[in-house]
Amino acid sequence: MLKIAIAGASGRMGRMLVEAVLGSGDCTLAGALDAPGSAALGQDAGAFAGRHTGVAVTADLRAGLGDAAVLIDFTRPEGTLAHLAVCRERGVRAVVGTTGFTPAQRAEIAAHAQHLPIVLAPNMSVGVNVVLRLLEQAARALGAGYDIEVLESHHRHKVDAPSGTALAMGEVLARARGVELATHGVFARHGHTGERPAGSIGFAALRGGDIVGEHTVLFAGTGERIEIAHKSTSRANYADGSLRAARFLASTERAAGLYGMADVLGLTH
Repeated sequence: MLKIAIAGASGRMGRMLVEAVLGSGDCTLAGALDAPGSAALGQDAGAFAGRHTGVAVTADLRAGLGDAAVLIDFTRPEGTLAHLAVCRERGVRAVVGTTGFTPAQRAEIAAHAQHLPIVLAPNMSVGVNVVLRLLEQAARALGAGYDIEVLESHHRHKVDAPSGTALAMGEVLARARGVELATHGVFARHGHTGERPAGSIGFAALRGGDIVGEHTVLFAGTGERIEIAHKSTSRANYADGSLRAARFLASTERAAGLYGMADVLGLTH
């Protein structure tokens, strides 16, 4: 059985991950972490679902990791970095789905990855990562004659925009066109904007209700439009992808390094 610890265990994604681990046939819950002050501290990690796991939610990083082989972390950047430091100390591999990292924070993650295997992905969904490959192919084939817009929608509680998945799509599109997203991305429009800059990649972010996550990339050409979209109706797909990433890391032959879901799914070849 693959021993897994969950960070942010009482959050929406954390609870979905706990259920996924409990429902799997090859994984077991080895630890459950949450922030100091959480109302869930001290409770059984499966209490929300009426399940007894014998694992109490704790804010103590070392106790929460226990004897886990892999930590799955969907929290906040500062918390994730603190967790990775302890993972590095204890040799615990990590699956990171947290978004909103600054360039400096991403560099810190890369430094930890020199000492242990880490899967870092803004979206763990298998479907989203297949879409990323389709976007790369479409952008290369369609060329500069098509304007690109990335539209994303999420629930009212999401704190970063554009979403990490939207930015990942933008990076894929920019690379396929041979440009930098930092110079070609348009993240806001207001007032008299003038004509659309040639070659730009536009973004629009919507927030409201309980939308799990929707992403659409529009390729607008002369006389036609092409849309490639992905819509999540449940966080279960993120949890399933996270377990696939954990199994990928659990290989005894997995070297230290920073991996993505393309590596997990074999889409790099």
